[in-house]
Amino acid sequence: MKVWTVVESPIGPLRVVGGGEGVTAIEFSPFDEEAQVGERNDEAPLLVEAARQLRAYFAGELTDFDLPLAPRGTDYQHRVWAALREVPYGRTATYAEIAAALGQPRGASRAVGSANGRNPIPVVVPCHRIVGADGSLTGYAGGLERKQVLLDLERSEEDLLF
Repeated sequence: MKVWTVVESPIGPLRVVGGGEGVTAIEFSPFDEEAQVGERNDEAPLLVEAARQLRAYFAGELTDFDLPLAPRGTDYQHRVWAALREVPYGRTATYAEIAAALGQPRGASRAVGSANGRNPIPVVVPCHRIVGADGSLTGYAGGLERKQVLLDLERSEEDLLF
């Protein structure tokens, strides 16, 4: 059975959805009230832990999430999402670099971008760390403003000095 909770964050409220296998989704507000996400349960252990880790991340105290994840997607999407989790905190990668990490040619950038855009667990699966070939911010399900906030949050003080 799916359950959900809401976590306040610098990028707005996030609805965290979980089931027996793990976190299945993190949604940006405004939430789709028609979505079938089960019942609100702020006490479910999985959601309590997810909320704790998200708060620690936004406070700058956590750089790697350790949550059971259960996103729904194709095998290819799962491979891309796994590659996204390999991009270190505070760093970015391009779509072509993710394609190369998956052993695919540069032309696979569009397929990577498509899978990246379907990531149901943003922030925890850091699709915000993927940028265009020229380093520019490209599409983000939560909007480019949220993407910039997340990248700025991960930028170290040393990076800001130069």
